[in-house]
This record gives sequence, structure tokens and C-alpha cells, in this order.
Amino acid sequence: MIDLHCHMLPFVDDGANTIIEALEMGIEAKREGINKILLTPHYMDGEYVNHKKDIVPAVKNLQRIFIDNGIDIELRAGQEIHINGELINQIENDDILYPDKNTKRYIMFEFPHGGIPKYSNDIIFELKLRGITPIIVHPERNMGFQKKPSMLYDLVSQGCLTQITATSFTGGFGKRIQKFTDEIVEANLGFVFSSDAHNLKGRRFMMDEAFSRLENKYGSSVVNEYKRNSELIWNGDNVSIGDIDRIKNKKRFSDFLRNIF
Repeated sequence: MIDLHCHMLPFVDDGANTIIEALEMGIEAKREGINKILLTPHYMDGEYVNHKKDIVPAVKNLQRIFIDNGIDIELRAGQEIHINGELINQIENDDILYPDKNTKRYIMFEFPHGGIPKYSNDIIFELKLRGITPIIVHPERNMGFQKKPSMLYDLVSQGCLTQITATSFTGGFGKRIQKFTDEIVEANLGFVFSSDAHNLKGRRFMMDEAFSRLENKYGSSVVNEYKRNSELIWNGDNVSIGDIDRIKNKKRFSDFLRNIF
């Protein structure tokens, strides 16, 4: 099993705080059946920077520590890339890390939680011109998509992929986000599960539980498709979008606000 979104690299963001915590997370990941992890510290999100030149050696060091401690998981250097006006320059300056490493076909792409910036289509257009497919991380937790899910349909129809957080699907972020996650899956607007794990308390891996629920609700073929998509991304191969649908529920956002306030 491949996890394409994980904050296990210590000392760089709001994920693991120590090497010991990273090792404990590695043991938990292995227990869930995960054997490859893309480490994705926050990049240019207004709080954390995490340049490529700093992340690559840090991941190599953690890999050596994993090997020394008998944790058989392949680690790869990545970033959770927050959309920003300098992204194209950051790509040209070789400051970006890709989940598929050297083929550079994909990036893990984050929007602000509160909505979708107006310039997003321009950035995505520039990425597509360069042969780069944005993988939109945790769209189910984005208030812009919750308010207007047709925006997610539009971005996927333009060639973007999505990464659903396992904990969202299992209900860890609340019933309303779980419901929206189900709707994304049912509309074929979801492509992979990842953990977005930060620790072993509130932000755990939950991958095994998520895939169990996915199989119970939608069958083993969907499970196989999601796992296969992760492999395709990891290897830099093409992921087929297939037939997608619009999400029709119009009451979701007001329900979400009532759940908060």
C-alpha cells in the first residue's frame, strides 16, 4: 500500500516532532500494510517554507534511521504544495518535489481551506502546459468545494486528480465531511486515499480502516482502482479519469456551518 500524503518527517512542520515519534509512526504505518510513503511537509503555506534542498537530505537521513531500526518502508521526498503566485517560478527554479520523482508528472496541490483563489485556473493551466497534473489534496475538507462542489467537478474535468484523506472517509473529521467524502467517491471524483497523518493521536493513518469501509460500500474493484492509482502516480504513469458526475446536494454548506457554530 502506498501513502502519498504524510507529515512524518520530523522538525519541519506541524507533523512529527521528534525522530522517536517518526519511528513510532513508521511502525504504525507498517502495521497497516503501508510499504511506501511520500513525505509531504507543507510548502509555502504562509507558515512553513520547506525548500527542496532541505527536504531531500532530511528524508534520506530518516530513511537510514528506518533501515537501522528494521522498518521496511520506502520513503520518498515530497511536498504539500500550497497554491501561490510564485509556483511557476518555483518549478523553474527546481524547488519543487514530485510524488513520481524524476518523471515530474504530478504535484500534491493544496488550496486554502477557506476556498479556491480566483487565479487557480490560471495556475492549473500553466501546470498543464508543462505536463504537470495537480493532485488536489483533501478536497473534502475545503469550504469552497463544500459550498460549491461543481468547482471540483470542473477541475477534475480539466484533468486534475484528487487525494481523499482516509480519516475523512472514516468519519474522523465529523459526519458532514464524511458525507461529502462519500459523495465525492460516488461521483467518481476521488482517485486515491492517503493518510495526511501528522501523529498517532488525532491525525493517524487510518488507511486500513478507510479501505475496509470503501470495500464494504463500493466493492473490491473500487479498492483496487484506488490502490492502483497510487501506484501509477508513484511510478509516473498515466491515471485515467474516466466517467465523472456532478455532486447534486445543495444543502451541505449550511449544514457544515451549523456543525461548527
